[in-house]
Amino acid sequence: MNKKKELIPVLRFPNFKNEGEWSEKKIYELGETINGLTGKSGEDFGTGKSYVTYKQVFDSSTIDFQKCGKVRINGNENQNALQKGDILFTTSSETANEVGFASVLIDSPKEETYLNSFCFSLRPFSLKDTLPQFSRYLFHSPFYRKSITALAQGSTRYNISKGAFLNLKLPIPKRQEQQKIASCLSSLDEVIAAHSQKLDLLKDHKKGLMQNLFPQEGEKVPKYRFKEFAKDGEWVEKKLIDTTDTEVKWSFTGGPFGSNLKASDYTKKGIRIIQLQNIGDGEFNNDYKIYTSEEKADELLSCNIYSGEIILSKMGDPVGRACIIPNYLERCVMASDGIRVVVNEKKHSKYFIFSLLNSKRIRESIEKKATGSTRKRIGLDELKLVKLTMPQTLTEQQKIAGCFSALDKLIFAQAEKIDQLKLHKKGLMQGLFPKMND
Repeated sequence: MNKKKELIPVLRFPNFKNEGEWSEKKIYELGETINGLTGKSGEDFGTGKSYVTYKQVFDSSTIDFQKCGKVRINGNENQNALQKGDILFTTSSETANEVGFASVLIDSPKEETYLNSFCFSLRPFSLKDTLPQFSRYLFHSPFYRKSITALAQGSTRYNISKGAFLNLKLPIPKRQEQQKIASCLSSLDEVIAAHSQKLDLLKDHKKGLMQNLFPQEGEKVPKYRFKEFAKDGEWVEKKLIDTTDTEVKWSFTGGPFGSNLKASDYTKKGIRIIQLQNIGDGEFNNDYKIYTSEEKADELLSCNIYSGEIILSKMGDPVGRACIIPNYLERCVMASDGIRVVVNEKKHSKYFIFSLLNSKRIRESIEKKATGSTRKRIGLDELKLVKLTMPQTLTEQQKIAGCFSALDKLIFAQAEKIDQLKLHKKGLMQGLFPKMND
């Protein structure tokens, strides 16, 4: 039999080194459960009292009351209003890893506020013993997440049993140590929030530049133009297909064989498969990683895509978003929902075309051409004919591209900084809470 691990975190503040183990309590010993809204129909939502949505609980460890929805509550209804310290939980999700997400009311609501029907709340018996600031981290700790994931049941949608949930055991330190941990992690969250705000400002600045450096609907010149090009005349209109390299056989392809990839073709390492999820909104999303063998990639040579090339999404929300394959991915296989564009760089600036494709005007144009109700899709033939308004000279294209390229580098560096801070927080969370028993 394995020896039971001590309920002591790896990282501990010096003044708590001699405090011994954390206590272990079942969740039902911490508080009572409170149900969300009951007896509501679609007609009740949109006006009335505030209520916390499922998305709010799922997205954040604390509740922002400004993001609440509205629901009509009649005077004779017996509904449960939320209060400071309540810990809100999601009961189901599409994956086991996303069940039981928690969000805490750090402050008291300024008005009567309720909880959506698809969540429930744990109301602590004592906010002195279970500090709200600590709860937001305890219920996102590796210890809790591993425990709750093990309880998830289902096939197409995963759920947790409230009875099993309430019997989960969690490590709880004394109040002073709770305060210290919460203070440390909340300070780091404030730093992350400040850097995230800076990132948002950079992205807003880029949007403003795009509106001014590209002509608006019905115009042939931009609002702001570099002075050396002021006498170069109006911009010209070209189809997207006219900007591609016609000397490359597959310069503009939708990857017709990408859909032939089966689960048996996937490997742990090898040639990266570019999925729809990797095509971010103007940036490459590296979070989703699947691979295939070099032999399979050779079979699908027409679907190969290389570093520095542009790839568009022909479906999704939004449709027609574009990104550039990063330099660290020399060769990839493109899935069937991506479209590869190889720009003729003798006549056009690749980064200018990329920036133009991500502009509001072109994105709206692609959206109008897309079909479908629940999920938009655009065909290869329609994308080829998308009209682009651009400078007549390569020099002006390059000047504008250089401006956007420099700004995108700042945005990328800021996003990297945030990722590093989040990674640091993840390490702290692993160290500041005891590890789960084997």
